[in-house]
Amino acid sequence: MTTDFLWPHLTALPYFRGFLRAIEARLLEGMDLPAPRLDVGCGDGHFGQVALRGPTDVGIDPAIDSLREAKRRAAYRCLLAAQGANMPLADRSMGSVISNSVLEHIPDVRAVLGEIGRVLRPGGRLVFTVPNPGYLTHLAVPAWLESVRLRALGERYRDWFRAVTRVEHLAWEDEWREWLQAAGLEVEATLRYFPPAAMRTLEAGHYFGLPSLVARKLTGRWVLVPTRWNLGLTARLVRPYYDSPAAGDGTFSLYLARRQ
Repeated sequence: MTTDFLWPHLTALPYFRGFLRAIEARLLEGMDLPAPRLDVGCGDGHFGQVALRGPTDVGIDPAIDSLREAKRRAAYRCLLAAQGANMPLADRSMGSVISNSVLEHIPDVRAVLGEIGRVLRPGGRLVFTVPNPGYLTHLAVPAWLESVRLRALGERYRDWFRAVTRVEHLAWEDEWREWLQAAGLEVEATLRYFPPAAMRTLEAGHYFGLPSLVARKLTGRWVLVPTRWNLGLTARLVRPYYDSPAAGDGTFSLYLARRQ
C-alpha cells in the first residue's frame, strides 16, 4: 500500500508548494537509495521528514536558520552548513544523493554536480527534481496577455516570475545529460510530471498564498488551521494532480543517474 503524502504537505506548507512536494514525495517512494544517503539542499527538513524513509544520514544546506528547523525535526543524523559546490565530505563516501527542487536555484550548478560525482561511490545513485522550460511556457498570465496582443508584457511577466521564484536553470533532458556526464554520472531514467494545468494552479498560489507568508513571519507556521474543514476543499482540488503525477508535457522533470 502506497503512502498518501498529500495531507502531510498541505497541512504544513502553502498549498501551491505542498501539492508539488507531495507529488515529488510520491515519485520518490520505493526508489532504491542505498546508505549512506545525502540530501543536497535539505532546507528545513520537512520534505526529508515526510518523504524519506528513516533518518537520512547527511543533510547539507547553506541556510543556518533552515538547518536549525531541520535539527528540530530529527530527520537527519548529521546536518552540515555548506555550499553544494564545496561539500565537507570524503571522496566516494555516499551511497546515494537526493536533491529535491534545489539544483535549479544554484548559479554554478555544474560545480555542484561535480561535487556530487566526487562524493558518490561507484554505482551510487543520484535522484533529483527540477523544473524544465515548460515552467515558464505554460504560465496563465502571459498566455492571456499574448491573447490580447501584449506579447512583450507577457515576456516581462515570465522574466519577473522566474526572478521571484529564483530559478537559474531551465533545461531539457539533453542538456542535463551533458552536465551529468561531465560529472561522471550516467542518466538511467527521466520522467516529466506536473502538467500545465497544475503549473497554472501553482502560479495562482503565489498570489492566493500571501496569507501563508504573513502567518509564517508572525508565527513561524505556514498554515494556522491545519484541519479538514479548512483544507478539505483544497485537497480535493489538487488531488487529481497528485493521483496522476506523470505527464508527457510536464513542467517539472525527475532524473535518476548512477555514478560510473
